[in-house]
Amino acid sequence: MSLILVYVTNPSLAVARRIAKLLLKKKLIACANLFQTPIYSMYTWKGKLTQGKEWVTILKTASSRFEAVKKEIEKIHPYEVPCILKIPASANKAFEKWVKESVL
Repeated sequence: MSLILVYVTNPSLAVARRIAKLLLKKKLIACANLFQTPIYSMYTWKGKLTQGKEWVTILKTASSRFEAVKKEIEKIHPYEVPCILKIPASANKAFEKWVKESVL
């Protein structure tokens, strides 16, 4: 089993919590880390420079669960184009075992 981190930006901490709770209840992720302090984001959106605060969530899961995780986030995320990044990860064997038992 290979592990991944799923990096997601959110418009508020409340949205980040709602997404994390849903994914945990559906056993699609083993763990969610929610950064309670916002990050400052800058990007071009529809031809205009945009900037503002966002809240980051890092979700830990098995690579085989990514498509399901992505689909669930896209269903409830308020952004028209949410940031959902898949990052390959490796971990100690005990942690990998725990993730596997949590999501498979």
